Amino acid sequence: MRFGYRDVCLRHDTGPRHPETSDRLRAIRRGLSKEHGVSYQEGEPATREQIEAVHDVDYVAEVESFCAKGGGTWDADTVAVGATWDAALAAAGLATWAGEAALDGSQGRETPFAIGRPPGHHAEYADAMGFCFFNNAGVAAQAALDRGDAERVAIVDWDVHHGNGIQNIFYDRADVFYASIHERGLFPGTGNLKEKGRDDGLGTTLNVPYPGGCGDPEYLAAVDDLLDPALDRFDPDLLIVSAGFDAHRNDPISRMRVSTEGYGLLARRLTEVAEDSGAPIAFVLEGGYGLDALADSIRMVNQVFDGYEPATPDDGANSRAQNVLDELRDVHDL
Repeated sequence: MRFGYRDVCLRHDTGPRHPETSDRLRAIRRGLSKEHGVSYQEGEPATREQIEAVHDVDYVAEVESFCAKGGGTWDADTVAVGATWDAALAAAGLATWAGEAALDGSQGRETPFAIGRPPGHHAEYADAMGFCFFNNAGVAAQAALDRGDAERVAIVDWDVHHGNGIQNIFYDRADVFYASIHERGLFPGTGNLKEKGRDDGLGTTLNVPYPGGCGDPEYLAAVDDLLDPALDRFDPDLLIVSAGFDAHRNDPISRMRVSTEGYGLLARRLTEVAEDSGAPIAFVLEGGYGLDALADSIRMVNQVFDGYEPATPDDGANSRAQNVLDELRDVHDL
């Protein structure tokens, strides 16, 4: 794979007790140092125009001013320092690079994966929250549409938390499809399965709020039973994966049970779904707070694109997850 990375993302200092630290990127880089064929691209920071295409102009100015004054605590979970502005622009720019590289033909062993921080999927149109300042995947999706190489973009979010920011930014849009597989009741408490979008965007939001304890069989069932037919109907020109790894069984802040092998299976299956639609695929880092689990999972995703075949689980989805899937088939007429 080709990984998007910029050193400035390390300078977003959240403090020693915060779960989202620069050690995440260091762990990923250490893990990938054991792999063959890994390359890095710096890309360019997102422009102000690209950020303002999905965020309120006054909010963007407020973030810039907040950081210029040294930062501080934005809310209980979201903190900034002076360097956060440059890091946030870099992270959004790396996501944009990933989408553009995919559209330009980087696939297979060259599939792009942006490993920037701060993450983005909680960032709202006019507010920061959940460790996020700018909506990286959202910026990338809008940039792809604005470039004219895509008429429809799909974002699949497998982070254990619901990406409220992505959903809300595009909720009434027909040109961006958002799907989230997340743990029900976890922060930020959004992502109800009956939310389908509104107005022109009706049918372009699909939430899979699983109960805690779900793992590889349940996540694969969500892809096979729901995302595959939904994306076939939407027919995207680009698929962006908001790739959080905090549903891992060894992550400290969730109750999900996805394995390292399971993330490889998800990457392979979503790539197959994208290929069926004729859409290239790109990955954008979101969460993941167990450093070993995070690094191992991204190594696994890389190995899948290098030809590794992860083992498929023998079991199907558990009964509680199956109830969610059955209801969603009715909600979305799948």
